Amino acid sequence: MPKRRRCGNIGRVGLVAMLTDQLVAIRKRERRLSALAGPAVVAAVISLTASSCTAVSAQDDPPPSTAGASSKSGPPGAADGVLPDHTSAFDTSLPGVANLDPALRKAVQQAEQAMKDKGISMQVTTGWRSKKYQQELLDKAIRKYGSKKKALEFVAEPDESHHVTGHAVDIGPTEADDWLIRKGAQFGLCQTLSNEMWHFELVTKPGGTCPPMTDPTD
Repeated sequence: MPKRRRCGNIGRVGLVAMLTDQLVAIRKRERRLSALAGPAVVAAVISLTASSCTAVSAQDDPPPSTAGASSKSGPPGAADGVLPDHTSAFDTSLPGVANLDPALRKAVQQAEQAMKDKGISMQVTTGWRSKKYQQELLDKAIRKYGSKKKALEFVAEPDESHHVTGHAVDIGPTEADDWLIRKGAQFGLCQTLSNEMWHFELVTKPGGTCPPMTDPTD
């Protein structure tokens, strides 16, 4: 019966010899397995390695960044002042209303309530606008009228628009416009553009007289 080696008492040379014997035995078993399995084992190992590398690569890659996403991309939206149909001057959750000059917004609210008491429905079709929104309207007008000169009779430059500063509102429908033209001065509201019966600004004191309107064609 062969003697069993006691690891605790063997010297360095003996330990090296033992480890060498074990390594040789392991390699012999590997060669026998390789001869039996052949390419299948190799393919499995390669596949496992590739999968592991792919998984690690996916974990190492950072997630797609959204830091570059900007609210300024795409068409104008609510944040630019675009208002839904039937917007009230009391809808202050909407930027198009909330960003109006406070004194103008209050006057329009008073006028809306007065019209409601008379059975007249009023809505703010547009109020404050961002420069982006104003520029889009101007671009559309240029395409419609064929020239910037003609378009400027109907839509102001972003740096010139009173909508961009929050000092103008467009009101609808026509019945409400007609009422405001006749009664708006009691709230300080006046039609200021001769070619836009829906465009109103706070340009006089309540109960005062409206100044002459501007003719954009001049």
